[in-house]
Amino acid sequence: MKSFFYLQRSDRRAVIVLLAGLVLLVVVLHFVGGGNEYTEVVEADSTAVKKQAKPSYHHYYDNGAPAGGAPLEAQLFAFDPNTADSTSLLSLGLSPRLVRNIYRYRAKGGVFHRKQDFARLYGLTVGQYRRLEPYIVIGEDYQWAADRIPAAKTSRLSVRDTMPYPKKLKVGEHIELNSADTSMLKRVPGIGTAYARAVVSYRERLGGYYQASQLLEIRGFPVTALQFFVVDVTKVRKININRLKQSTLSNHPYIDRRQAQTIVTHRNVFGPIKSLDKLAHYSDFTPDKIERLKAYVEF
Repeated sequence: MKSFFYLQRSDRRAVIVLLAGLVLLVVVLHFVGGGNEYTEVVEADSTAVKKQAKPSYHHYYDNGAPAGGAPLEAQLFAFDPNTADSTSLLSLGLSPRLVRNIYRYRAKGGVFHRKQDFARLYGLTVGQYRRLEPYIVIGEDYQWAADRIPAAKTSRLSVRDTMPYPKKLKVGEHIELNSADTSMLKRVPGIGTAYARAVVSYRERLGGYYQASQLLEIRGFPVTALQFFVVDVTKVRKININRLKQSTLSNHPYIDRRQAQTIVTHRNVFGPIKSLDKLAHYSDFTPDKIERLKAYVEF
């Protein structure tokens, strides 16, 4: 050892470099030789982490398939699109987007009267409808009365013999607008079956007429027919704007969606509305709109 320190400086440097190289080689061999075991342990740990991190729920695409690709296995069973809840609709294989469309349609007062009405659902494909059609069951309360209640069987000849056409009113004769059925309405000159049905349908949506000129809100309604009507305003049905939900308020012909939202917001911020004049400072409620609405609201 003592002779080592008496080596020449160049010889000592060579020996030190050689020893450092040996140490480095040993270190490299140590890590390379145990690399497989280390890699296996790391991979096993990462696999375990992935398994633990796997969520217990699925993300859905618009086609109803979970994130990962494979579509959900749909369960087919009888359902009424007017009353089925979201859980049932999703179980049938409908995507969350279609379920939201069904809920929006129903919230706006939409009704599925026949199976074919469901085919018009926005976003529904032909294949989806054909698969679900055998399982669609429309409740009796939602079906058209004409489809459920059979008309009395009468001879067409006998009807034509007894009353071939409705007897029309003469000038100076009148009928009461809020109680007349389609048969009476067809006695008014200028009104046939289509206009008679439109008058009754619009009357139901309004809650009754407070003046005959409202009939002109029906497209193409003949002005000359107005002279044959009188109006009993006590038959007008009113709505309480402090109690009804936004979706129900917007079903009235004189209240659109923005106005319904304004009413609900005002109620929530300032409390019950005691007069329509309280809404006059909102741009949605112009003086003429407030005036025509007064006949239909109560507080």
